Amino acid sequence: MGIRSALVGVVALLALPLGAVEDTTQTFTLDNGMTVMVVENDTIPNANMYLFWKVGSRDEAPGTTGLAHFFEHMMFNGSRNYGPKMFDRTMEAAGGANNAYTTENLTVYTDWFPANALEVIFSLEADRIGHLDIDPEVVESERGVVVSERLTGLENSNWRMLQEEVKATAFRAHPYSWPVIGHESDIHAWTLEDLTEFHRIYYAPNNAVVVIVGAVDTAEVKRLAEQYFGPIPAQTPPPAIRTVEPKQSGERRVYVQKPSASTPNLMLAYKVPATRHEDYFALEMALSILVDGNSARLNRALVDEQPLALSVDGYMPMSFDPNLFYLYAVTNPSADATALEQAMINEVNRLATEPVSEMELAKVKNRKLMAFYESMETINGQANTLGTYELFFGDYRKLYATPEAYQAVTAADIQRVAQTYLIKSQRTVGVLAAQEDSDQ
Repeated sequence: MGIRSALVGVVALLALPLGAVEDTTQTFTLDNGMTVMVVENDTIPNANMYLFWKVGSRDEAPGTTGLAHFFEHMMFNGSRNYGPKMFDRTMEAAGGANNAYTTENLTVYTDWFPANALEVIFSLEADRIGHLDIDPEVVESERGVVVSERLTGLENSNWRMLQEEVKATAFRAHPYSWPVIGHESDIHAWTLEDLTEFHRIYYAPNNAVVVIVGAVDTAEVKRLAEQYFGPIPAQTPPPAIRTVEPKQSGERRVYVQKPSASTPNLMLAYKVPATRHEDYFALEMALSILVDGNSARLNRALVDEQPLALSVDGYMPMSFDPNLFYLYAVTNPSADATALEQAMINEVNRLATEPVSEMELAKVKNRKLMAFYESMETINGQANTLGTYELFFGDYRKLYATPEAYQAVTAADIQRVAQTYLIKSQRTVGVLAAQEDSDQ
């Protein structure tokens, strides 16, 4: 296929109707401040409930780091009406399943179930929100699990070990400086009072957004929400995060020694604005140009052509506060880590000095649009996306402007954000290797 034909094909895909995702969301707020969002979707006889709690590692403090993640464990370990392990067993008996995840900004619990089990799910969730059993023996057991999880994760993941040190170097003041799982000494030091207060403050109904999507009736959802969630009392809103990370004024570097590392691992992390910033979509597309797919620039230049790297990757988390734009590479055994680092920087700098071509821009827009539409095709994707936009953008309705937001990004926008944020003074470089370079 010639370049012109390929370009025509990509542009044709970009002609997808921007209104293809219809807003059928219905919302209400309980008297205790809990926000509930409902989408009736009877394509399958199932439903889900996503509970977004506005608490992550950014809401912790030195001495109590890791508490948000710890509650991801504790919330499954018993409440007034459902004893230890009964949450999972009761849900499974009703045909359901669940999961949870914790980030720097949020803790999210996900329930999937046959629609006729809706009331069972309300009962389970309400009981652990209002009456969680913080049993000392269970706490000690789960504390050991988390310590082991932290140790094993660092041993098994070069990315995780390197990212922990890069974050701690990039952030001098903000809570994003510590890992989501917490520092080991803090995990050992939490008290029962710490846990009780944390649950009371952050697992209050006025600190949650609940999203329910599937073969449900909104009136029935509201009735059950008022019956099960309504009696749980609101609490004083959590304290705001007052710390603002001081401006970075030069490149920072960190070295991590890991004897088991077969080849050096490199991480470049650039300071970028919070998700609500107007430059978010341009930065997201810049990341996609660099790392998404086999034809992305870093993969093509560093893995296929030179080759300097075994693999490349990248990541930019959605975030309430300014965060990091990560690029990552594993050095090819036959290559030099210093040469790989410079090649990565060269590719980033090329975004700032050379406008992306019309075809490359169209291809990336198409990739982002297709991923967006695909995420909205399932009830799980709808629930996760609705809650994510409600919290990170301040209004779930902004998700329906996402196609237009991607379409509006220009080559000049990508060049501008690269020139503004992906620069040496805003960069932290991390190197993980089995042996540090000699001082000689």
